Amino acid sequence: MLRLENLTCGYSGLSAPVVTTPDLELPAGSFVCVIGRNGAGKSTLMRTLAGLQPALSGGAFLEGADIARLGARERSRRIAVVTTERVSSPGLYARDVVEIGRQPFTDWQGRLASEDFKAVDEALRKARAEAFAPKLFDALSDGERQRVMIARALAQAPRLMILDEITAFLDLPGRVEIMSLLRRHARETGTLILISSHDLELSLEMADQLWVVDQNTLSHAQPSDAALRTQIAASFDSAEVAFDPLTGRFTLTKG
Repeated sequence: MLRLENLTCGYSGLSAPVVTTPDLELPAGSFVCVIGRNGAGKSTLMRTLAGLQPALSGGAFLEGADIARLGARERSRRIAVVTTERVSSPGLYARDVVEIGRQPFTDWQGRLASEDFKAVDEALRKARAEAFAPKLFDALSDGERQRVMIARALAQAPRLMILDEITAFLDLPGRVEIMSLLRRHARETGTLILISSHDLELSLEMADQLWVVDQNTLSHAQPSDAALRTQIAASFDSAEVAFDPLTGRFTLTKG
């Protein structure tokens, strides 16, 4: 469903690429967690895969279509993006924000049909954001806003969902709940979901596949892969914290 070919991500003014990926393919319904230290290049990779930033070389193909060549409307029908950026929508209610996710499918007047309203209702229910629907979006907390933005992405019914650190404002039960619902959504609908996260232990527990961004390179494998876990330890270990590849947990090295 998603194929990467000789993909190199970065910025033309830099002397070296930010992320170089191997050639790989992902099937429909995959739930993939992208991990790496701050500044490793996760967001650059995600923006490139979303078609929001040109690749330095190579390409990413969604169901055979070159993402970089998709027009804005067609891209918004196929790809939904959620980031941690604080979005302001003065005067809009949370339901209005979710309904915007249906715009790629409306007529030139932007009118919603009955199937659009059903999609919005279902998305709010899945994201457990129904209680926020009648509230002004700008009056919501950061965590509540994230649920609404996830609902908007679900309402968009994309083939690929790209979510960049979307659980950052949620407490632990909220993070587990959101990760679980996204994984379930991927399996039930065949949607391919890529989510970057700093929650390594939860990613190891939930992901079908892990992408590790380290030293300008992307590595990928199933969470149980021993070599990948060893690489995670090398990437994340510090003077005070160590990752145990066997247990998949962090421990303090100093008391």
